Amino acid sequence: MAYAQPHPRLSVLSNTSQSSIDHLSPTASSTRFSLPSAPSVVSNKPSAPRPNIYDRNLNKTRVSEVSASAFSFLFSEIVQYTQKRVSGINDLERRLNTLGYRIGTRVLELMVWRAESSSKTPKREIRFLPALMLIHTQVWKAVFGKAADAIEKSVENADEYMIIDNDPPIERHISVPRDMSQLSCSSFTAGIVEAVMDCLGFPARVTAHNTPTTQFPSRTTILIKLEKSVLDREELLK
Repeated sequence: MAYAQPHPRLSVLSNTSQSSIDHLSPTASSTRFSLPSAPSVVSNKPSAPRPNIYDRNLNKTRVSEVSASAFSFLFSEIVQYTQKRVSGINDLERRLNTLGYRIGTRVLELMVWRAESSSKTPKREIRFLPALMLIHTQVWKAVFGKAADAIEKSVENADEYMIIDNDPPIERHISVPRDMSQLSCSSFTAGIVEAVMDCLGFPARVTAHNTPTTQFPSRTTILIKLEKSVLDREELLK
């Protein structure tokens, strides 16, 4: 029995389809479906350097703030560390004053550098009262973020001035034991003031005293006792 020959077009499609099926069949060629192994990529790009605090622009950090909790924790550790190595309250206050003195020299250096870099005509105070106002406002803001509350002059002694801080940030989280009630941790602040006074050319002895009131239980007075040479120079400049 003779069968009719398929149409040439159908025959071509049939052969092509069959060859395509054989071509795509996974059993026909197992290597065609194997994925090539990905080449290992080795990056030659150097890693970014870690930020260094010494590379930061000093002017950009002018308005930056330090965490109050971090500062309180660090200062409390300083007080506890110092307390274990002293023999009395006077020795503890003296050491806190020394630590503050080191901070004061650096604070003034930074303030002077910023003033000279941002002003075409920077000036240096040569009179005592303008220098005292500088400490009352700018130094206090640079260290504590706010100005001190008042400046007073002693009625009894002409060489004594006082800076009043009703709520010193350095005393907010300090709990002084009853047997050490005379201790003033603001001796650290007194050291900062003494360093600024000495560097500005107004040598003085600066101490801190607790002067609490009903409204301000942490009120502190920074007592500045000027040397005689400062008073003599003030008389000549009048």
